[in-house]
Order: sequence, then structure tokens, then C-alpha cells
Amino acid sequence: MSVDTRTGSDLTFRVSGGLVRGARESGVDVWRGIPYSAPPVGELRFRAPRQVVPWEGVRDAAEWGNVAPQAHRGLFLGAAPGTPMGEDCLNLNVIRRAGGFNGDGPAPVMVFIHGGAYSVGSNRTIPRDGETLARRGGIVYVGIHYRLGALGYLDFTRYSTPERPFESNLGLRDQVAALEWVRDNIHVFGGDPGNVTIFGESAGGNAVTTLMATPAAAGLFHRAIAQSPPPNAIYLPELTAQWAGEFVEFLSAAVDNSSVESTTPEDAARLLATADVADLVKATTELQLRTPDELPGTICLCPVIDGDYLPERPLDAFKYGRAHRVPLIIGTNDREGSLFFGRLDILASSPARIRAIFAKTRKKTRKAIKAEYPGLPARRAAGDFAGDYSFWYPTVKVGERHARFAPVYFYRFDIAPRLVRMLGLDATHGIELFAVFDRMNTWFGRAMTVLGGRRAFNAAGRRMRHRWLAFAATGDPNGPLSESATPPRTVPRPKWQQYSEPSRLTLIIDRQDYIESDPRGARRRAWQEFVPHV
Repeated sequence: MSVDTRTGSDLTFRVSGGLVRGARESGVDVWRGIPYSAPPVGELRFRAPRQVVPWEGVRDAAEWGNVAPQAHRGLFLGAAPGTPMGEDCLNLNVIRRAGGFNGDGPAPVMVFIHGGAYSVGSNRTIPRDGETLARRGGIVYVGIHYRLGALGYLDFTRYSTPERPFESNLGLRDQVAALEWVRDNIHVFGGDPGNVTIFGESAGGNAVTTLMATPAAAGLFHRAIAQSPPPNAIYLPELTAQWAGEFVEFLSAAVDNSSVESTTPEDAARLLATADVADLVKATTELQLRTPDELPGTICLCPVIDGDYLPERPLDAFKYGRAHRVPLIIGTNDREGSLFFGRLDILASSPARIRAIFAKTRKKTRKAIKAEYPGLPARRAAGDFAGDYSFWYPTVKVGERHARFAPVYFYRFDIAPRLVRMLGLDATHGIELFAVFDRMNTWFGRAMTVLGGRRAFNAAGRRMRHRWLAFAATGDPNGPLSESATPPRTVPRPKWQQYSEPSRLTLIIDRQDYIESDPRGARRRAWQEFVPHV
């Protein structure tokens, strides 16, 4: 091992593949861009992750690795221009408190899976994410990159040939490979491979609930936190094959203005294998733009129920107790759907999309649901309807079903700064990340509180982080933090009871936290008989 001469601390460790040297920054030790799999390029494009390729000497892990290919201004705002990106993106970052844990024993591990509709995002979007958790929480933080877009979340198995095979669920497989790396290597950083919590938001929350139903992930994590997941955004191969066909049409047009609609699987496979990554990204955006109106309520970049790697719909796995029986924190924000207008217009919020959502639903159920959204399809009501359809109600189903087999803690995040409320967003999708990751000192965080609310939001963030960290340490969000944690400021926190039927006790995170039994119970009961979620 070698010594970082800037700090006098040993920051070089041997991991799968070779030696990595980290850096000390702002009270934390960081290792970035560590490969956890072979580069999925060339013949490995559209293939399951392979064993990491060893390297010679000491790898400098002070700099970020590539982020997954994505559009900066597609349907979503992706990585900034100039950000290093490429297909060789299967890397992760490790953060711990500077100097390690001083003989306190192995520390809890928290593995974050970023969101972005499986289309955009990375762990370097907000470079300091995870540092507060690691610095003060006594945990080892791991942020993973995984394949996005067509490279990770379209199912091209219909074009698989003996000469050019394609595998399904590549982004999901990447996440499992990253967790295997954590199991095998995190001990050298002071982390406990027997105490791993996975957590994620939005698509990352979907990844969490999906991993809980993925047999290959068994034993790789011991607790889970799903923030604003769309748990039902997982589809059968008949539908994902349709999206694959449309994608190939778009890709063919992008490459040579021709069509492969009537050609052989071999032709399509050759096109997919040889296309420039920029054309893959462009065709992905075209497919994303078409899907919300073509098949309202669906998200085309998604895991697929392939009957093998992902054998069943996660909601069914939760229903029958076949999901991994680990403690779970799960919840949503007060008004998830208020964000999804304009550029982010992907939810079922237009009159035509809402009609399509109700196409298979009985009239009595339609009337009951619509009564819960006065003014529908006016914008505010439509946003709330769409957010509840995609995020809130299926999350309730996960919570109630998993609670029959394992501890569940359900929350709703309600607090929002004054400016955000004036803009009509309220506690919208993603805002809780500013609390969990202590982001209010970023330029965007400061802008949100220019009209007030900063102190209350920061206080809510401290309470939330305390609960998340206690859960990672013990499985109980009311419990003590890791022995290595910095003693927290004393903050009043009502006891967060486990979620179960019929009480459905829920933590409401607001200016002052409180517990509520079955919040929006009438709305939940109205959704109860809705066809797609039964």
C-alpha cells in the first residue's frame, strides 16, 4: 500500500481488479471511478456484466469515472456538456469519514442508486452528495453508475441470435454486480458487508423495489429505502418487444434514413451492435417522446418481467411474500406530479391520457377516483392524479403487502420552501433529496429559500438523515446511530411506528413531524379496485 503524501494517511487499497488510491477532501476520504465490471463495449454491448478487468499499478481514484451515455437536453436534463461519458461507465464511488473509524468495528454501508427515469443522471450531478451522511453518520457511502437508456433499459432479446446474443435487464444486472462488488470489497474501506442498505429515488426507488424481487440480489443487502418509486413501471416482454421494435426503426432512420422494420433479426442485431452511441441516445429520446401519448401511464425505459432474471411483477412478489424479507422504508412526496409538466411531460396528466388510464376500469371505480381530484382534468388536479397513479398508490401497495412479511416504515414528505409553494410545486418529486443529502447550500438550494423556509427545511433534513442513518445502523429508524457517528444535535422526533393494516401509521415530514393513521384514506380506498394495480 502507498501513502497519500498530502494527508499522511493511507488511502490505497486492493480491490477486485487491483490497487486504488483515493483522496482526502473536506473531511472525507473518497475513491471515485472504481470499476466493478468489465467495460460493456464491443462484443459486450447489450450483454450482462462481466468480471472486472485487472489493471497494472495503482489506479488514481481521485477523479470521477465516466457517466452513462445520455442526452443533455432530451426529454430530461442530462449530464452537462463536457462531462466525461461513455459506454465504459460501470464504476462506483466510495466515501467515508476522513481517517476511517478508529477501531470502532465495521461501519454500516449505504448504497445509493440515482434516479433519472433510467435515461439520465449520475453520481457526479451533485458532486457532494453522500458526504454529509458519511462525514457525520458513521457509514460508508457507495454511489453506483449503471447503464441507462437503450444500453441498459430496453429489451432487445427479440433480436438475439447465436452469433450476437442479447440479454435482458442490463441496468438491473449492473446494480446486482455493483452490490456483489460491495459484498467482496467494502470491508477494506471499513464497511460491513453484512450490513448493507440500498436506497434510491424515483427510478432509483424503482430499482430498490425491483431488486427486492430479483432472486440474484438475495443476501446482497439487508435493508432498503425507496424514495418516490414508481414500483409498477415494469412490464411484460410483449410490450417491451414493441418498444424495441420502435426503437430499431428510430435508430435506422438516425443512421441511414432507412427502415429495418421488415428485415431479419440478424440485420437489427447488426445495427444495434454497430451504431454510434450518439445515435442510440438520439433514438432513445425519440422513443421517450412518443410513449406517453402512445401508451399513457407507461415508461418505456424499464425492467422487463423476463421470467428468468426478473421472474414476476414486483408487486406480485410483495403480495405473496416472495420479495426479499428485509426491513423497508418507503414513501412519496406530498405532490409528486406537480413537477411533470413542460419538458418533463411524461405522466398521465392530459385529458386523453387520463381517459386511456381509465379504459379498463369500471364506471363506479372511475367516478370514485375522479371525485378525489376536484376539477380534473385542470392542471393541479391532473398533476395530482398522475403523480398518485405513478408513484403514490403503487407505493402504498408495496408498503401494505411487504408489511405482512417484514418491517415497513411508511412516510410522506410535505415540507417545501415558500418560493416552491408559490410556484405551485409544493413538496414535489425529488425535493426530499435536498433534505437527505443536505443540499441547501448549493446554488439551487439557496435559490429555493430566497423567500424563506430555509431553517425549517434544514431542520427537517437533519431529522430525516437521523432516521435514515439509524435505520441503516439497526433496521429501526428510531434506534441509535452507528457507534462511529458524530453525536447529533438533539431534535424532537415522534416515534415512527411500523406500517400495517388497518392503522397504516405514516410519518409526515413537515415543519414539525407527526404520525398520521391512513393519510388520504378515502383516496386510497377509491384507488383500491383500479385495474392496473390490483
